[in-house]
Amino acid sequence: MGSRVRRDAILLLVGASCFYLFSAFVSESRSASPSIIIDDDTNLNFALQTVTETVTKTELSAPQATASSLDLGVVQDLPETSIVAHAPGWTIFRNIYMAKGALLILTPDSERSTFPEFRLMTSTGLPGNLTNDPERIPTDRDMAFISPEEARARWGVEKGSGGRNRVSTVEGTTLLFNDPSQFLNHFHFVAELMFGSWAFLYGAFADGTLSDRPASTPYPDPSFNSPFISTTTPKIDRAIFIHTDVDGWRDAPGFNGYFMRAVFPSLTVEVRKDWMDRVNATTNTHLERAWHFPLVLLTDRSASFRGPVCGWYTQRTSAEAWTEMALHGKIDLIGNWWASMRAALLRYAGGEPLEELHEELQVPDRIVITYINRQGTRRHLTDEDNRGLINAMEELVERKNAEGGDWEFNDVHAEQLTLDEQVRVAGRSTIMLGVLMKPTRVSAVIEIFILMWTSRSLGMRHYSVWNDTYFTHPHEPTLPNYPDGFHGPNIPVDGRVVARLIEEHVDAREAGQPMDDFSPVHDKHED
Repeated sequence: MGSRVRRDAILLLVGASCFYLFSAFVSESRSASPSIIIDDDTNLNFALQTVTETVTKTELSAPQATASSLDLGVVQDLPETSIVAHAPGWTIFRNIYMAKGALLILTPDSERSTFPEFRLMTSTGLPGNLTNDPERIPTDRDMAFISPEEARARWGVEKGSGGRNRVSTVEGTTLLFNDPSQFLNHFHFVAELMFGSWAFLYGAFADGTLSDRPASTPYPDPSFNSPFISTTTPKIDRAIFIHTDVDGWRDAPGFNGYFMRAVFPSLTVEVRKDWMDRVNATTNTHLERAWHFPLVLLTDRSASFRGPVCGWYTQRTSAEAWTEMALHGKIDLIGNWWASMRAALLRYAGGEPLEELHEELQVPDRIVITYINRQGTRRHLTDEDNRGLINAMEELVERKNAEGGDWEFNDVHAEQLTLDEQVRVAGRSTIMLGVLMKPTRVSAVIEIFILMWTSRSLGMRHYSVWNDTYFTHPHEPTLPNYPDGFHGPNIPVDGRVVARLIEEHVDAREAGQPMDDFSPVHDKHED
């Protein structure tokens, strides 16, 4: 009798604990964000409309929480594949399968036409160049449809036989990167891949407007990791690099690995050998097996370049992800959606730990100009122009402070700083080359010399400077423009022009001049 009482008490405690954990994960549902009013632009608007029309089987909403897991080993019918969101090169799947290296969309034959073209979702994963796109078009070895009947025949067991279906679930949320290391082992990793991944996941699972999102997501267990800011984005459990070895996604300065560990401390990373382990488990066997991924974000650079925004306009893969979510009103246009990444990185680096979200960009108390001095690297300014630029910045700051302002100039040699120090410098800067700084009404990136879409998508002004000429929206070149000498040690810049540009920019913002509207459909550009 005593043992039965103890057993019942234990079961009661277990049940109460399970209820507590479940309730901690479930958040109150909220209405969708209001739509964004989009300016008309005939050419690009038509291209973006083409993207939108490629998906009819899309659910831009958060998944329904369930109290228990589904044991796929005993079900008669495996869960069918659906798409949460899609843009060229960016697709969030529910219940996608992998066998023999191919991603398999489980759906009845009658539903196949509702999915996007495979070439807009994936590729063969080969490195890209200007002539080999046909070789990167996916085949059935990369992605294919499978019907429920075929899946049951290949991986299932007869009902009542006592056996189990031969499907193993890779639990949680997976980032599945189908890019080769060609564009992973430098700044593209954070500025494109992670930037686009967060924009797409954040937007796809947005759960209300900025003002009514919860301040934090409660954790069921004690943790040193602060919750992400104001987001209902699903927890990311792993990143799988299908075509990259252990060093292929890491850059020489080490920032890619630093970013991943700082922002996603619990995330696990799998690379090509790990993926091949999974492939071999479904290939080298007399019994067919499959892997089941309940929630996957698949990204593919080649597929992004087949889309209108990346391929025709920005040449930035993340632009497809950002634009799709902005068109649906799922992310704001001033960068609050990126606040969790920025805050986590700054917190890890020992910088300002708090992040305030605002409906509009604010005017900072201090103007901090940070010059990323590259004179010790392969690509840099002429020595004379470097000295002239520093002198012009110092004179500008001295004059503005004499007029009663609060200005600061930093001449930073990044290679002489630790990664922590570099992040802290970026975090407190108002005007610099980079996207880690916090957007304000006077934030600006001044670059020598390439069109920079990313900074503008975070609500910051971007200027491209070459010698004594600069461009900014809406008069910048339509596509990235690399002048002669851009990759060399003699890049020209007129420091006086840059100083005048900064002063005019800050004065206009402090005077209340309206910010440019960086809408999902951009204004027409002039060359």
